[in-house]
Amino acid sequence: MLVSDYNYDLPEERIAKFPPEERGSTRLLVLDRKTGAIQDSYYRNLDEFLNSGDVLVLNDTRVMQSRLFCTLPDGRKRELVVLEKHGDEPQKVMYRGKLHNEDILSIDNNKVKIVKILGNGIAEVESDIPLAQLAEKYGTVPLPPYLHREATEDDKKRYQTVWAKYDGSAAAPTASLNMTDELLARLKKKGVIIKYLTLHVGLGTFLPIRSDKVEEHKMHSEWFNIPEDTLAEIKKAKRVVAVGTTVARTLEYYAKTGKTSGEDDIFIYPGYEFEIVDALLTNYHAPKSTVLMLAAAFAGWEHLKKAYEHAIAEKYNFLSYGDSMLIC
Repeated sequence: MLVSDYNYDLPEERIAKFPPEERGSTRLLVLDRKTGAIQDSYYRNLDEFLNSGDVLVLNDTRVMQSRLFCTLPDGRKRELVVLEKHGDEPQKVMYRGKLHNEDILSIDNNKVKIVKILGNGIAEVESDIPLAQLAEKYGTVPLPPYLHREATEDDKKRYQTVWAKYDGSAAAPTASLNMTDELLARLKKKGVIIKYLTLHVGLGTFLPIRSDKVEEHKMHSEWFNIPEDTLAEIKKAKRVVAVGTTVARTLEYYAKTGKTSGEDDIFIYPGYEFEIVDALLTNYHAPKSTVLMLAAAFAGWEHLKKAYEHAIAEKYNFLSYGDSMLIC
């Protein structure tokens, strides 16, 4: 199976560069994964497509202010993105600009040492003050690089879900960015059960697939936790609706391993048989990406590709700040 098989033409003008003026005002395409039938709607109408007894699972991770601007001793600017750290493992960052082992970077009066360049723009670092603390004080929102702009004050609020709780993500669970308290209230009133899990979105979100063959790609692990009350509701659900690929990956990793907490490195691509997820609410993904392959595994590539072609023709907005698709 080739990575190039999961490609499509994404016009630059279809990429959402900013969040919509009003959270929840985006569009929603509903795709029947059995027939390929397509229906155009709006995200705020999600409750029309869910039923009493459905369990809607959300990711309650919180995006860190993980983008740090630093300087080398000669004044050259460098940029770091703080990646998730668990336990006693070394602190890692993504970096932009040339760096070497033993380089010392300054953030205000704080020093960060490059311990080891690991490749693919990743380095192991050390600092006197934990980088998570430096990021909270000096950092900014780690917007996706394809937006080609600096984060604004609006991004600090909008590149975060309304229920974000546990610090740890280097990127947002974007399928949830348009969910509002008002919509959640309507879903609950209809009898939809709302439950949460945590997956800290990390390194795997940023890394491109560098092998030609899909099967050769190795996913980076990300920390997750599924509470017991969430599992209890899933086990008796009429239908499990995963909000985002992060939730889908976490639930399916649990299905395969029985683990409710730890490191999740599952790579889902066409041919995978889903065991828990019955419906998937997700954004439109970049060509040849791992998240596009997950959506293709769930919907079937031919159905998904036609839905993407329809969305482009109908001027849907794509990627993190864009419109969404419900596959059911």
